[in-house]
Amino acid sequence: MQLDTAAGIAAISYGLAALAFAVLALTSRGRDGPPGVPGLAVPAAASFLWAGILSLQALSHAAQELAALAELGRNLVWIWFLWRNLRALRAKSDSADSLAFLGRGLGGLAVLAAFSHIVALIYPTARLSYWIGAVYPALFAVAGMVLVEQFYRNSSAQERWGVKHLCLALGGVFVFDFYLYSEAMLLATISPDGWIARGAVNALLVPLLWISLRRRANTDMKLAISHRMAFHSAALMGSGLYLMMMAAAGYYIRYAGGEWGAILQTVFLFGAALVLLMAVFSSTVRAKLRVSLAKHFFRYRYDYREEWLRFTSMLTEGEPDTQVYDRSLQAMARLVDSPAAALWLKQDGGGGRASYRRVAHWNFSELDGQLQAGHGFPAFLESRQWVLDLKDCKEQPELLAEAHFPAWLLTCEKAWLVIPLFWHDNLSGFVVLAKSMSQPGMDWEINDLLKTAARQAAAHLAQAQAAEALTVARQFESFNRAAAFVVHDIKNLVAQLSLLLANAEKHKHKPEFQEDMLATIESSVARMNRMLLKLNDEPEAGDRSTVDLGLILQEVMQSKSAYSLKPQLFIESSGMRVKAEREKLVRVIGHLVQNAIEATPYTGNVSVKLNRSENWAILTVEDSGSGMEAAFIREKLFRPFTSTKGTGMGIGAYECKEYVQDLNGSIQVSSNPGRGTLFTVRLPLISEPMP
Repeated sequence: MQLDTAAGIAAISYGLAALAFAVLALTSRGRDGPPGVPGLAVPAAASFLWAGILSLQALSHAAQELAALAELGRNLVWIWFLWRNLRALRAKSDSADSLAFLGRGLGGLAVLAAFSHIVALIYPTARLSYWIGAVYPALFAVAGMVLVEQFYRNSSAQERWGVKHLCLALGGVFVFDFYLYSEAMLLATISPDGWIARGAVNALLVPLLWISLRRRANTDMKLAISHRMAFHSAALMGSGLYLMMMAAAGYYIRYAGGEWGAILQTVFLFGAALVLLMAVFSSTVRAKLRVSLAKHFFRYRYDYREEWLRFTSMLTEGEPDTQVYDRSLQAMARLVDSPAAALWLKQDGGGGRASYRRVAHWNFSELDGQLQAGHGFPAFLESRQWVLDLKDCKEQPELLAEAHFPAWLLTCEKAWLVIPLFWHDNLSGFVVLAKSMSQPGMDWEINDLLKTAARQAAAHLAQAQAAEALTVARQFESFNRAAAFVVHDIKNLVAQLSLLLANAEKHKHKPEFQEDMLATIESSVARMNRMLLKLNDEPEAGDRSTVDLGLILQEVMQSKSAYSLKPQLFIESSGMRVKAEREKLVRVIGHLVQNAIEATPYTGNVSVKLNRSENWAILTVEDSGSGMEAAFIREKLFRPFTSTKGTGMGIGAYECKEYVQDLNGSIQVSSNPGRGTLFTVRLPLISEPMP
C-alpha cells in the first residue's frame, strides 16, 4: 500500500524524535543529578514511547485512542519531572509545603484529564474528543511553562549555568504545544503542518537536554521561589487560562452565531482582551493577587529583602531636602498597599510649649488637626508604642477612652492605621494611613514590619530636620556676615562726617560749604537710617500684653492708606483679644497685607477678614494677584532668604510663621497661579480684659 506524502513525512518526523529520546534515555542512566532530584531517564523514555506511537499512528492511520493516551502519559511524566525537582529543592530549605497549592492544582488537572480519557474510551463523543484533543494538552502546556519559568527565574547565576539548556528545551516543547493546541481550540482542528513538524521540533531540542544533563550531573542546586516569581507565574498562568477560555467561548460564538458569527467572535475577543488589560493594570487586582499568593505559597507574607530595599530606595531617592516628607509617607503606605497617608511631627511653640502639627499628606488632604504635646493621645502612643488599627479601637470603647482619640481622627472613615514615630525612644510624630487596597486587617507580621519601618523613617525625618536647621543657621550666619559690611559702611560714613566736622572750623562762614555740609549730613543720615532699618528687624523689646485684634488691623490698614490699591477690612466679630507683643504683631500682619498689595495690580482686590471660631481668631488675607506655584509654597515659601520678589530678602514670611507658631497659632496658605493667594492665620483667644 502506497503511503501519502504527508503521512510519510510525519512518520519520519516522529521517528527522529523517538530515536533522539531513546539515545537520551540510554545516556541518562547513572546521571540522575544531585541526590533526591529526579533525572531525565524516565521522562526521556516516556517521550520515546510517545514519539514511537505517533510515528506508527501516522503510518497506519489507526490507534487514535492509543496516541491520545501516549500524549497524556508524556505530558504527565514531564510535569511530574519538573514538579519533583521543585519539591526536592524546596525540601532543602524546609519549606516544601509552600508548593502545596500548586501541587493540588496540577494533581486535579491530571486526575480530570485521565478520567476524561477513560470515559472517551467507553462513551466517545465529539465534545469529549475536543477536550481530549485540544483543551487538556493546552492546559498541560500552560502548566509546563509555569513550572519551567519558576525553575529558571529563581536560580542563581551559578545554577543557571547548569539548567539554562534544560529550561530552554522544555520551554520550547511547551511553547510549541501551546501554540499548536490553542489554535486547535480556536479552529476545532489541529494544524496538519504544525502536527507534522512537532516531532522534528522535539528532536531538535534533545541535544539541549543532553547538554544540561552533562552540566547538572555534579551540581547541587538550591532553588527558592520568591514572592515576585510566584506573582509573575500566577499572573502568567491565570492569563493563559483566561485566554484559552475566551478562545473556546469565541469558537462557540462563531459556531452558533450563523452569518454574524465571525463579527461577533471578533468583538467578543477584543472585549476579552480589553478586560484582561484592565485587570493587568489595576493596582487593586495586583495587590489582592499578591496577598493571596503570600497566604498560600509562603510562610511569611513579605519578601523582607525586597521590601526593605524598596523602602530604603524610596526614602533616599530624589534630590536632598526635596519632598522628604512625601517620600517617607509613600514608602510607609507602599508596604501595606495604602492609597493615602498623612504625617504629624512635633514642633516647638511659644513658651517652651510644643504641639503635633500636620506637615505633609499624600492623597489625604481631608484629614487635618493639631494636638498639644500634653494631649492624651500622643502620651498614649508614646507609652504603649502600638500600631493602632482604628477599626479595632472603635470596637473597644475602653481603649478609646484610654487613648483619648481626637474627634477629627475618629470621624474620618478613610483612616485605618496610626503608626507612631520614635526617635531615641521619644515620640517625634505619627503617620495615619488610609484603608488598604488589599489588606483586610492587622496581624503580627504587618505590625512588626510597620514598627520597624517607622523607626527608620523617623531617623530619616530627624536627619532631614537637622539638615534643614543647619541650613537655616548657615543662612543666618551669611546674613551676619553681610551685616558686618553694613557696619563697615557706617564706619566710613562716620569718618566722612568727622572730616566734615574738622573742616567746619575753616569754612563754616562760607555759604557754599554750609549748603554742601547740610546736603552731606542729610544724605548720610538717610543712608544710616536705611541700613539700620535693614539690620534692626526686631522691634523694641517688650513683654507680651493683651491686644485687641480689631485695633491692630485698623492700625495696619491706616499705614497702607497711601497706596493706590487700598485693602478692604471686614471685622465680623469685635472684642477679640490675644496675648502678643503689639509692635511685632503689627509688623507680621502688615507684612502679609504688604505682600498682598505688591502681588496685586492696582485694578485687583485685597481683602482682610477677621472672624471667630470657638476659641480661635481666624484672620484671612486674600488677594487676586499673581499667585504662587504649589511647589514653591511647599518647599520655599516659609524658608528664610527665599523670595519671589527681586529685591526681597525672604525674611518676612519666615518671621510670620515663626511668630504665629510662637503664639501657639498656625498659618496656612492656598494659592493658584494667576488667580490669587489666601493666607489663613489662626490665633488662640484669651478672655482677659483689656488693661
